[in-house]
Amino acid sequence: MTKLPYSWTEDALSPLGETGVMIRCGDTISEAVHQRVMSVCALLEKSRLPGILEWLPSFASVTLFYDPLLSPYHEVCGMLLHELNKMQEVTLIQPRTIIIPVCYGGELGPDLEYVATEHGLTPDEVIAIHTSGDYLVHMIGFAPGFPYLGGLAEKIATPRRSTPRLRVEAGTVGIGGKQTGVYPVTTPGGWQCIGRTPLALFRPMENPPSLLAAGDRVRFASISHQEYLELKEGER
Repeated sequence: MTKLPYSWTEDALSPLGETGVMIRCGDTISEAVHQRVMSVCALLEKSRLPGILEWLPSFASVTLFYDPLLSPYHEVCGMLLHELNKMQEVTLIQPRTIIIPVCYGGELGPDLEYVATEHGLTPDEVIAIHTSGDYLVHMIGFAPGFPYLGGLAEKIATPRRSTPRLRVEAGTVGIGGKQTGVYPVTTPGGWQCIGRTPLALFRPMENPPSLLAAGDRVRFASISHQEYLELKEGER
């Protein structure tokens, strides 16, 4: 059980369209705020309030969708505040740790040299730093299954590209400022591309369709190009 001392007021709630409520859990990106976000999600799962349809966690808030014909906005807010202020402690699910193999550099990671040069490092040093991290999945967004990962070392934090690429292949591992992530589908993108994983992060025929979920832990492991090709073949 985890103690969660926190005072919830009406200021924490705001409407989002005609069927949504945003629950603000803090104003910073941190593990403490993330724990509060996940605790609110666990509370909603446990309490099953009438009219509540679904909820989505993000960096510092939870967006909740409801049926206004069953529970109008003011009733939803009243129920939420009542439940939130009863929340003194919750049991959080033990986080999963997922190892993501990555082939760094070359044609699969064309920005690795740039990231290294920007920080006065060698490409191997950038890889060593990136694979030594323990990354928290704060949220899934932008594209189906895209994980926003916290925990990137400051010494390889690199601004986004000045000109985004029109096509970034699925599986590409990137750095965008102080964050790192993996493109689950082929899409335009502006992060620095340093490698690619053969794993499929978005699996539309499975339930759930995303390999990762908010609250998971991620570690990256460097693999050779040959290992990448073999694992990629196994994912088909």
